Parts: sequence; structure tokens; C-alpha cells
Amino acid sequence: MAKRRVEMMEETRAKLVAAARKAFAEKGYAAASMDELTAEVGLTRGALYHNFGDKRGLLAAVVNQIDAEMAFRAQEIGGRAGNAWEGLLIEGTAYIEMALDPEVQRIVLLDGPAVLGDPSQWPSQSSCLQATKQTVKRLIAQGVLKPVDAEAAARLLNGAALNAALWIAASEDPKDVFPKAAQAFRYLATGLLAG
Repeated sequence: MAKRRVEMMEETRAKLVAAARKAFAEKGYAAASMDELTAEVGLTRGALYHNFGDKRGLLAAVVNQIDAEMAFRAQEIGGRAGNAWEGLLIEGTAYIEMALDPEVQRIVLLDGPAVLGDPSQWPSQSSCLQATKQTVKRLIAQGVLKPVDAEAAARLLNGAALNAALWIAASEDPKDVFPKAAQAFRYLATGLLAG
């Protein structure tokens, strides 16, 4: 009986997140109606409040879901590289390129920071930082990177990729900005290479 209740709660949360993701992508956070969103999936506002506290909590869940998908996709793309250094560069560039996706732009890079605050403080960004830090530590140990503080390097790399993505999302011509941002990211990162 308890298992069925947990499954129902997870199903309710998933329905609300999916409906919110669609509404936030199409209309933006401010214009998305919680009454329309909940009615669309056959739920009440009470279900939304019970599961997420409020509209802001629901946005946080949607951002977390998309951000996790972005991180997975970037890591997957980076993992195809011939070595860890190229993988790190490709992963950062892939993250920056995802700023061209209209859903990512609106929800994660525009509405997310406006409503949830500094993206570098989001839990999903913290896990990305830890993964980057581990890669940087390995590359330092292998002599690929200069012997710098691994956390400092990881924070600067992640910050550069995040700020490039934010720049792309906020620009009038994201497709024009992307190659400039990607090239600058690569040039900045290569400054870490050992001799």
C-alpha cells in the first residue's frame, strides 16, 4: 500500500514537472498559469503546493531536470573525445552550445536566474563543478595541466562556460554569439596547459 502511494506521488510530481516544463518553455515563467497547468494534467493547485511549495519550487524542479539533462549530454559528448583534456574542452563547448536551444534559453538561462538567483549556487551546478574538479585533478596529476589549485581551475572553467551560455541566451543573435563564445572558452582553457 505504501509503495503504491509513493508511486502515485512520483507520478503526480512527474506530471506537474512535464506540464510546467512545457508551459515555461512556451509562455515563460511569469506568463505560465498554475491553474491552467494543473488543470491540463487533471490535478489541483493543492497538488502543486503539496509537491513543490509554490510556482518557484516547481520552476526549481524543472530547471534541475533540464540542467541534469544538459550535464549528462555534455559529459556524454565529452566522453567521446580521444583524451581527458579534449573531453573537458568539448564538454564545456557542448554546454555552451546548448544555450542555442530555445527551451534551455528561456527556462534555465533567462527565467531560472531571474527567479532562482545565481546559477552557480544551484545544486545541479555544484555536481558539475565536482565532476570538473575531478577531471582537472587527474589532468594535473598527469602533467597535462599546470599545477594550479584544482578547485579554482574548475570554478573558472565552469564559470566561463556558464557565463558564455548566459551571454548567448541574452543576446539578440545567439547563433552569431555562439562561435565567439566557444572560441574564447577554448583559448581561456588552453592557458591551463602545462608547458
